[in-house]
Amino acid sequence: MKFKPFVILGIATLLVVGCTRQVSSNQANTETTPTVNVTAQNTTSAEKTGVFKSAETPTQGMVKFITEKGQRYLEFDQNFKTNRGPDLFVILYRNSTVPVSGIKEKDYIRIARLQKTSGTQRYAIPSNVKLEDFKSVAVWCRAFNATFGYAPLAS
Repeated sequence: MKFKPFVILGIATLLVVGCTRQVSSNQANTETTPTVNVTAQNTTSAEKTGVFKSAETPTQGMVKFITEKGQRYLEFDQNFKTNRGPDLFVILYRNSTVPVSGIKEKDYIRIARLQKTSGTQRYAIPSNVKLEDFKSVAVWCRAFNATFGYAPLAS
């Protein structure tokens, strides 16, 4: 009777050890992380460009629109930098200057969540967006309706 707990413990240990998967250190890791290629292969010249200006927070860098294989993109350069914040989005704004706060929904469209607060990044522009209707790109905090920075666009 005193051996029964040891037998149960032994069986449980065998089950746990036998059912765990071992990964050999020689085994290749097949998991890959998706990346966005931001090289200028198969691109046309920049359609519109802009330099970021600070609004609510210091923001710097350049933005340009490019077309690659028929898809339009908005691309921030390697010098892009802004502050962290909650709920940050990249938007297109109808005027060349963007208010620091209180923008109205009819005056902008959201392109995507901001990927990161510095460095090169690219955003696909939906095909139904008419770029000629927008005069600036902005980094905008939806939670506080605050513009972190914006770039007036020039052709």
